[in-house]
Amino acid sequence: VLAYQLFLRCPLLIVVFFSTYAFARAAAGRLPFRERYCRIADLPNPATERDGQREIQLRVEGDPETYQPGSTYRVSLYTSSPSFFRGFILLALREGREGDVPGDFAGNFKIIDEGDTRFMNACPLAVTETMPRRRTRMQVLWTAPPAGSGCVVLRARITQKKSVHSFDEGSLFRKLCEKDPLHTTEKPLQDCCACGTAKYRLAFYGNWSEKVHPKDYPRRANHWSALIGASHSKSYKLWQYGGYASEGVRQVAELGSPVKMEEEIRQKGDDVMTVIKTKAQWPAWQPLNMRTAPSAEFSVDSTRHLMSFLTMLGPSPDWNVGLSGENLCTHECGWVQRLVKDLLPWDAGTDYGVTYESPNKPSIPQERIRPLTSLDHPQSPFYNPQGGPILPLARVVVERMARKGEQCNAVPDTVDDIVADIAPEETEEDGTPETCIYSNWSPWSACSSSTCDTGRRMRQRMLKAQLDASVPCLHTQDFEACMGPGCKEEEPSPCMLSDWISWSPCSATCGMGMRSRERYVKQFPEDGSVCEETTEETEKCVVNENCSPSSCIVTEWVGWGSCSVSCGVGMRRKTRMMKMEASDGSPCRTQLEEVEKCMMPECNALPCMLSPWSEWSHCSVSCGMGTRVRQRMLKSPAQPTQCREQLEQAEKCMMPECHVDCMVSEWSKWSECNKSCGKGHMIRTRMVKQEPEFGGYPCPKTVQRKKCKVRRCVRDNVRTDGKQEASVRKGRRPGRESASGLEDSSGCKMRPWSSWSDCTRQCGGGVQERVMEVKKKGKSSQSRSCKPQKEIRTCNVHLC
Repeated sequence: VLAYQLFLRCPLLIVVFFSTYAFARAAAGRLPFRERYCRIADLPNPATERDGQREIQLRVEGDPETYQPGSTYRVSLYTSSPSFFRGFILLALREGREGDVPGDFAGNFKIIDEGDTRFMNACPLAVTETMPRRRTRMQVLWTAPPAGSGCVVLRARITQKKSVHSFDEGSLFRKLCEKDPLHTTEKPLQDCCACGTAKYRLAFYGNWSEKVHPKDYPRRANHWSALIGASHSKSYKLWQYGGYASEGVRQVAELGSPVKMEEEIRQKGDDVMTVIKTKAQWPAWQPLNMRTAPSAEFSVDSTRHLMSFLTMLGPSPDWNVGLSGENLCTHECGWVQRLVKDLLPWDAGTDYGVTYESPNKPSIPQERIRPLTSLDHPQSPFYNPQGGPILPLARVVVERMARKGEQCNAVPDTVDDIVADIAPEETEEDGTPETCIYSNWSPWSACSSSTCDTGRRMRQRMLKAQLDASVPCLHTQDFEACMGPGCKEEEPSPCMLSDWISWSPCSATCGMGMRSRERYVKQFPEDGSVCEETTEETEKCVVNENCSPSSCIVTEWVGWGSCSVSCGVGMRRKTRMMKMEASDGSPCRTQLEEVEKCMMPECNALPCMLSPWSEWSHCSVSCGMGTRVRQRMLKSPAQPTQCREQLEQAEKCMMPECHVDCMVSEWSKWSECNKSCGKGHMIRTRMVKQEPEFGGYPCPKTVQRKKCKVRRCVRDNVRTDGKQEASVRKGRRPGRESASGLEDSSGCKMRPWSSWSDCTRQCGGGVQERVMEVKKKGKSSQSRSCKPQKEIRTCNVHLC
């Protein structure tokens, strides 16, 4: 306990002590000092393990069981409040070694926060704290040793409360063995066996907003940079996790500029089929009824069947989202019909910044590309002390538009080939697995078109039982083409055409304009004739009928939304938004919403009909970790016991950290007067029990003093009654020093003043004292009551 208190009050003295101690041990041994200073046995002995000590965890990010030689990992010590630790020592040793020689240590540590961690003075291969204080986490980077190093043991020793703890197993001990390159689980990418070519459209939907990612969200200048990518062969990689960013990737990641990246892509020649580009998006998040999602079209073939892209979220140090080497060729020698991926942020490894608007600080040397996590730096906007996944920042949807050339699918394509391969009377045969048990089909819904234009109608069935969980049970909905009442279906065309692609934006922002849409020939007639059906349509469009100064400017209509009910008669609506108010300040009179009836299957045909999920509720707390919920309703008249679907969901939500105010102890008793006679002062102190955090109230003064007066002092060798002291008559002055010590005016023999004691605190105001002990009492009656004398003074009054 005394050693621990001395460690807190004077860490420099402790460092000198342990350095001297280690030097003495080395001198007594056979090895020179510099080969023994990091030895585990030379560090402070651990205390006995007690309950609660395992609340502190040593963790390697991702919790791997093996390490990749030369790779960098984030290592952290952490606990949760109210637990804490004050100091620590972290070592990385080869298995079975004790640190006797430098070769016993494995890999290298790298400091992340120099204000919190440092390398030990007496052992530069170990990491320790910069200053002892209450803390709940610490993190550093550790680069694994080269190949052939075997297993590595990460050990931590922590100072908690009034003792030092260390575990050889469990929460402060991690063992990682080298990854065997001969038994890797990563499968090499197979050659593509698909035939012909396929054309795709990529749409990028940004979800990075203040609502989804509120911490430190940059309200000014938030945006997505221009998206840049390519469809390419497997011999070319735009970027990949664990690799190093090229100059083109760096310029996208740091500057949002795609120019260099496009130059690098085009230099790859035949390895690239299409360059993928979209415009930048300002601001980063926009409702789809205000602006359509950025999109681009590209093609793939059997040798260039991979797709990669990236885009920067700005402002940021070097953070991006994207896909790397996404394969659009299927194992059945076909082309992927639709691909939806949620995108998480990753770090390009070219800048050390940890916040959105960190100043430029190039990574020297350059680091590898890695995904961002919720256990990165505490100042990171994605940081979560509990860990867990980061919410996606964006979503990309890749949809196949058309295929060209001869196709060689081993399995018929359910979108393009299903009509050509199956006769109309065979449509009821849906290939349902025997392990899937369904209800009967519901009646067909009303046609979505009330005119002679082609529409669709739907029917549904419910999955009653799934006998084999490994076999998926699909096809619970069925659609077919239809027209309004009184319309006759036209004779089938010998040409097979794709569905119409959605209408393009109107060419005018006010008044009359034009818009177009197109479709593709999926199969030509067998007799080789030309398809006469049109593949492109144009029509007039009106965005704002009135373009006068008193009219407002609105967006185009967004397509009809989903029906308000899942069975029976409901309502659906479409909306548009006001982009700009009237220039003369007049109110906007343009209609912004339209509503119409919609028909869904009869309610009594489906035992369990649910409404869509509601929006997530607000977080249950205003700061820290809370929960939020969303709900949906049972809409069909069935009994609740017939429907086992979940009606409420809950998830965790993270708000800004709560303010923690400073907490101090009660005042101590007043000290003795610092003078033995005359005017002096007394002091009292109080201790800081909780330092302020996250903007909490600062700490008040921790030292108070007041005046005191014990008795009048003797001046000029004359007592207060005007008589001379006896010591003067004997030729001695009061308090003079003799050969045997000091003698005060009462005739007591006193020892010299002791040295000042150590300050009780390193900062915030502490106390020191010194004493004068009685050596020999005098013979007079007054000298028999001699007492030791004490003086007190304040120290280290600077703020912590």
